[in-house]
Amino acid sequence: MPTTHETVVPLRVKVPLASTQGTLALDLLPRHDPPALRASDREPADVASVVPIDARRRRSAQAWAHRFAQAAVEIVGGDRPASQLLRWTTGAVHADLDRRAVLVARAGGYTPGQQRVQPVRPRVLSVHTCFVSDDVVEAAVHVRYGERSRAVAARFEARGERWLCTALDFA
Repeated sequence: MPTTHETVVPLRVKVPLASTQGTLALDLLPRHDPPALRASDREPADVASVVPIDARRRRSAQAWAHRFAQAAVEIVGGDRPASQLLRWTTGAVHADLDRRAVLVARAGGYTPGQQRVQPVRPRVLSVHTCFVSDDVVEAAVHVRYGERSRAVAARFEARGERWLCTALDFA
């Protein structure tokens, strides 16, 4: 019996094309009116926390995140030994910092943390913090390497009187 198109069962059922085309349901119609302001939109732009935090504690956490990020990028660049941040990181974060420093050093042909002078030094330009809870802060860091920019994300948890970095991600 010869096979014809009438006897073949299609594997795909024809589906009409939806206006959203996929998983993201985006409203593509133009907005003619500005969005209404909420009370939270009237706060200063640097206040972006899930929980309300005292301004002094916020500034302290932001300054700490800035100093930590500067030290972290200097470790990865080979200017500092990874052991300088051992006290303020978890074991996994410290191991990742050390691994990154070794990989960069191996690519550059030097030993990490031996006071290598980089031709271009990393510089932390900005840090934006968000308090997830009273004792957890997440930070987004903008780092400049000469003409190039990098992003670093960090999570700090309060352990007694000090902050401990529990997650660090370079992008």
